[in-house]
Amino acid sequence: MSPRKSVAEAMGTRAAILDRSVAVASKEGLEGLTIGRLAAELGMSKSGVLGHFGSKEALQLAALGRAGEVFRAEVWEPVVAVAPGLPRLRALCAAWVSYLERQVFPGGCFFVAAAHEFDGRPGAVRDAVESLFDAWRARLLKEIGRAVAAGELPESTDQAGLAFELTGLAMALNHAIQLHRDPEAAACARRAFAARLGDPAKAGGDHP
Repeated sequence: MSPRKSVAEAMGTRAAILDRSVAVASKEGLEGLTIGRLAAELGMSKSGVLGHFGSKEALQLAALGRAGEVFRAEVWEPVVAVAPGLPRLRALCAAWVSYLERQVFPGGCFFVAAAHEFDGRPGAVRDAVESLFDAWRARLLKEIGRAVAAGELPESTDQAGLAFELTGLAMALNHAIQLHRDPEAAACARRAFAARLGDPAKAGGDHP
């Protein structure tokens, strides 16, 4: 076996472990990840799984990183080409609703679940979850700030408050889908986002 093939196979195995870890953690939490379980489900030895990560915590952190890649691909990358400011903010919220509505992760929003699981537990995993939320809040604030600077949102907009509201709407949608199995939840969320950010069909109309 050539070194190049060996490296490619190792990367493929690691990716398979991470994809399975994300699927399990989405439903059962990051604490539901065990080396033994993953080894059994993937037809590997425990040492084979452990060799890719070294510890359960390292596996949890890697699963968070993989989930972050999926979220970016689903919510951020589709809107990169949209004009910055309010148009991109609206597109981000639409992609966010779609991501939750389609249940990209089997157990709902991976990060909401991880936050509930680790928010009161100091350590590297909690810090990583907080960092991911902080990065997303910074993204929302950047687009809100651009919208205000462009006159697309009122100068008096409480920018931090608006980011807080948009995050709250998404979390409420996740709750309605996962706990209540509400078939109207996504439509309700879209109306709420539109009410807060204005109707994109009303170009040049009233500000929200």
